Amino acid sequence: MRLVIARCSVDYVGRLTAHLPMAPRLVLIKADGSVSVHADDRAFKPLNWMNPPCSLREEPPAEDSGAIARWTVTHGKSGEQLILTIEEILHDSSHELGLDPGLRKDGVEAHLQELLAEHITTLGKGWTLIRREYPTPIGPVDILCRDHSSATVAVEIKRRGDIDGVEQLTRYLELLNRDPLIAPVRGIFAAQVIKPQAKVLATDRGIDCVTLDYDRLRGIELDGTLF
Repeated sequence: MRLVIARCSVDYVGRLTAHLPMAPRLVLIKADGSVSVHADDRAFKPLNWMNPPCSLREEPPAEDSGAIARWTVTHGKSGEQLILTIEEILHDSSHELGLDPGLRKDGVEAHLQELLAEHITTLGKGWTLIRREYPTPIGPVDILCRDHSSATVAVEIKRRGDIDGVEQLTRYLELLNRDPLIAPVRGIFAAQVIKPQAKVLATDRGIDCVTLDYDRLRGIELDGTLF
C-alpha cells in the first residue's frame, strides 16, 4: 500500500463530473489497483475513489498551473478518470501488508452463515452448496453455491447490510469471475437489515438483496421447518 499526504485538487470525469478544490488530503493506493482520496474526517469513507481494475499515470502538470504533478487514474473498463492535481507532497511511503486473513464475523454473522449454508434452499428450491468461506486472493466469500439452473452464486452475509458490504462483494465477484471453472458468478447480498443506499448500489451492480430472518433460520435448525 502507498500512502501519500498531499495538497491537491481532485476531478472526477465519467458519467458525471465532480470537483474537490485544493486542500491537504490522504491518497491511498492499494495493491489491488484501487485509489481513494480521504479528508481528516468522515471516518473511513473516502471523498472520492476508483475501484479496480484501474491504472495510475504520473505526469508533469500543465505549465503555469502552480502544481508539481498531475496524476490520472483511469478505470480499465469504463474509462472513467480521477485527475489529481498536486501542489505539494507532504508524505509519500509504501508498505507491504501481505495477504489479509479476512474479517472475522461476530457470533450472529457466523451463525447466519452456518445456518444458511446448511439450509441453502432457503434461497430457492433446487439450490446446492459448493462451500462455505470460498477463498479469493483478498479473503473468503461467505458462501459459494449453485442455483436451480446450476449457475454459480456468491453470497456475502452481514448482520447489518450497508454500502461497504456491497463494495466487498463487488470485489469478490470481480475476482471470482476471472476463474473459468466457476464463471460466470452472480452475487447475493444477504443481511438481517439492508440499508436503502446499499440496495440501490447492489441493484445498480446486478447484485440481488435478500433479508435474512435469524429467528426463522434458527427455527429451521430446531424443528426442520421455515414457518
